[in-house]
Amino acid sequence: MDRKKITLPLTWELALTLHAGDQILLTGTVYTSRDAGHKRMCETLAKGEPLPFDPSDATIYYVGPTPAKPGQVIGSAGPTTSGRMDAYAPTLMCVGARGMIGKGARLPEVVEAMKQYSGVYFGAIGGAGALLAKCIKKSELIAYEDLGAEALRKLYVEDMPLVVIIDCEGNNLYETGRSAYLHSHMLEQK
Repeated sequence: MDRKKITLPLTWELALTLHAGDQILLTGTVYTSRDAGHKRMCETLAKGEPLPFDPSDATIYYVGPTPAKPGQVIGSAGPTTSGRMDAYAPTLMCVGARGMIGKGARLPEVVEAMKQYSGVYFGAIGGAGALLAKCIKKSELIAYEDLGAEALRKLYVEDMPLVVIIDCEGNNLYETGRSAYLHSHMLEQK
């Protein structure tokens, strides 16, 4: 299967072209955050204050990278389990964030928010943090330095290999892939 090359920002028009199961190579600016950072961003929004970045059409990578070694842009940067951000993701989508990169299943409320706000959930390969870090060409700390690995960073990535797990219509590769596998396995048994 060919990989689609896409360049951020993740506009509404671009989101509509992506479908569950698409293999992509992602290039552009992404922001990093995990649960502590997401909690702080949602508290900021609840106070009526602006986020430290423009969330419009933004993509957030659920990662807490390790410190960079000499000569590196960033340390290992593998995905965090996305379910830890499920309580916060709909709030960030309602202010414009559209893309999410992580690993694992999402709650139905997140999928509903994705359908409402044309969100896309990309899966990154867990356990491949050192390889994914090679796609990161720039890293800049922009907020929440006190959170250490969970600080908010702005990254520039080139050709990051991802899979569309859930598209903006709510199609979920974890469900369709399982069904297809079970169907083909049942046919083999006959």
